[in-house]
Amino acid sequence: MDYKEALKRYIEMTNTHHFDNVQPLLHPEAVYWFSDKTCRTMEEIRAYFENSWNLIKDEVYNASEIQWLAADEKVATCIYTYQYEGYYNGEYVKGSGRATNIFVKENDGDWRLIHEHLSREPA
Repeated sequence: MDYKEALKRYIEMTNTHHFDNVQPLLHPEAVYWFSDKTCRTMEEIRAYFENSWNLIKDEVYNASEIQWLAADEKVATCIYTYQYEGYYNGEYVKGSGRATNIFVKENDGDWRLIHEHLSREPA
């Protein structure tokens, strides 16, 4: 699987709403920068994902306008616009924002996400 496929798979696994499906795609030292919190451990990342899935029911997460800024045989960085939709307190909601993802190629040949930075679209 190349880094582009790794991003696609990451989004697919995120949409399963089961962190056990997402975790194998993450580097053990992954760091997430969300708009409201930084997560530096797998436990913090898991808690953030699971809380988000509990808040927005049936959430569907997508990426568009994907641009790979730099890539070589070990590291790949992309930016994209993310979109989400689902139900918050029984009401349909949707939104979008900006994302930066950095993948690293491990010794086993798999690409893993080591950093994600999400921010809401500017007003």
